[in-house]
Amino acid sequence: MTDIDVMLFAGGLGTRMRGVSGDAPKELAPIAGRAFLGHLLDYLAAYGARRVVLCLGHLADHVTAWLAQGDTNRSLDVVCQIEPRPLGSAAALGYVRKDLKTGTVMVMSGNTFLDADLRAFVASHRLSGADASVLCVEVEDAARFGRVEVGPDSRVRRFIDKTPGRGVINAGVYLFSAAFLDRLDTADTGSLTRDVLHKMAPGTLHAHVAKARFIDLGTPESLAVAASVIGGRDT
Repeated sequence: MTDIDVMLFAGGLGTRMRGVSGDAPKELAPIAGRAFLGHLLDYLAAYGARRVVLCLGHLADHVTAWLAQGDTNRSLDVVCQIEPRPLGSAAALGYVRKDLKTGTVMVMSGNTFLDADLRAFVASHRLSGADASVLCVEVEDAARFGRVEVGPDSRVRRFIDKTPGRGVINAGVYLFSAAFLDRLDTADTGSLTRDVLHKMAPGTLHAHVAKARFIDLGTPESLAVAASVIGGRDT
């Protein structure tokens, strides 16, 4: 990943986490005695990432203050951009487009984590020849997330509304070509997933289904297992 810039969405309101993280954004929620964002940046650095662009919004000053403390991997160049106003994820990606310099860009949420092999995801994306790839994972209950129907050719056939039961979900990690990013409508204030990816023609979006554990820090309950997943310990 030395030749891939990483863009992290880190501007959400985090209303469901206020009882746990207080006034801090959920990216700074404490996991095993350290801010979650620190663990996430270490994870990226371990796969060779060198440059990360943080798209900040709500409580951005908390994140910049945390970065100033130096609790990050020193091999990473971390760039911060603050939304001028609350933007949808599609517009937020367009807002930081000028800071993404590489031919392939990884885009991911700043409040989810999965212990997937990112090198395998990159290799799968490059072999596919697709302009856009999504990292997927199978979970016991897809009710919170919605399902991804993946064909035998590893192409996304459709996204399915949230239904209970075991299923393959979108893990919120993407690889986009520079050409794909340049085609995005930067005026779109909607969701990158719902209003862009979900509307792509069947078979155009590549899917890499990883065998990995997945957590979403969107709820306090997820913190109960976060340390074990991030630390690699048994749950």
